[in-house]
Amino acid sequence: MKTPKLSLDQVKHLAKLANLPSNEVLLKQLQSQLESTFDYINKIQSLNTEKIPETSQVTGASNVFREDKVDTSRILTQKQALSGAKNTYKGYFKVSAIFDNE
Repeated sequence: MKTPKLSLDQVKHLAKLANLPSNEVLLKQLQSQLESTFDYINKIQSLNTEKIPETSQVTGASNVFREDKVDTSRILTQKQALSGAKNTYKGYFKVSAIFDNE
């Protein structure tokens, strides 16, 4: 089954949701890539998997749990934790802002 062609408006909307730059060249490239991806998904969906057992992982790894308790030998005091910091304020790490006010 062939995937319907995505319109440039649909691709522009997806690019906006993903916060991607959107000029005509990039939108056409993204349109082609998305259509190719959807075609591949359709191919996979058309496979007969009736006799294939379900699985969640194939490595044989299993969860390893341990008791959740505090290891007091590894706890730093606040003074020790802040000792290597370049800048502190009232007992906390002080860092430069990472968000713009735009």
